[in-house]
Amino acid sequence: MTTVPPPKPTKADLEAAVHKTVPDLVAPNLKVLFCGINPGLYTAALGHHFGRPGNRFWPALHGAGFTPRLFKPWEEHELLPLGYGITNMVTRTTAAASELRPDEYVAGGQRLTTLVQHHTPRVVAFLGIGAYRSAFGRPKAQPGLQPERLGASRLWALPSPSGLNANHQLSDLVALLRALRAWVEQS
Repeated sequence: MTTVPPPKPTKADLEAAVHKTVPDLVAPNLKVLFCGINPGLYTAALGHHFGRPGNRFWPALHGAGFTPRLFKPWEEHELLPLGYGITNMVTRTTAAASELRPDEYVAGGQRLTTLVQHHTPRVVAFLGIGAYRSAFGRPKAQPGLQPERLGASRLWALPSPSGLNANHQLSDLVALLRALRAWVEQS
């Protein structure tokens, strides 16, 4: 566990990242397990979740009050004592989520189900509503609390914080995450 920033990935690092994965950041009984779509090349090269500088996960998380300050990706381990973890729907690294196949989402949903049954977080927050829809066959799912559960865990769908997601601004993500945080604190 380091708080020292890793070096910026080189072009060779990015090319080699396609063969890397980013380990889950999980522990039993988390308040929230954040579930991204899959690691991007920059994130995999860095070895830390939501590592690309344009990704809005860390600013949105802080803006919504989940963290006491703006964490850097390489400080992700500081989430566990706060009761939060991170995983990905699909572990395969790609340059863009659009490279993923439908069967990878379904397989990722099955992997996630096993992970959630083992660790029993209070809520699984999907950071990519399309990934949630694809993995669990919920084509009409809207952002927010979902009626379904994974075991005892509640499900919450949110937009992807990727800088490539132009449909939602940082302020939108903060507002949606703030609603999740309020629900977690009240339940």
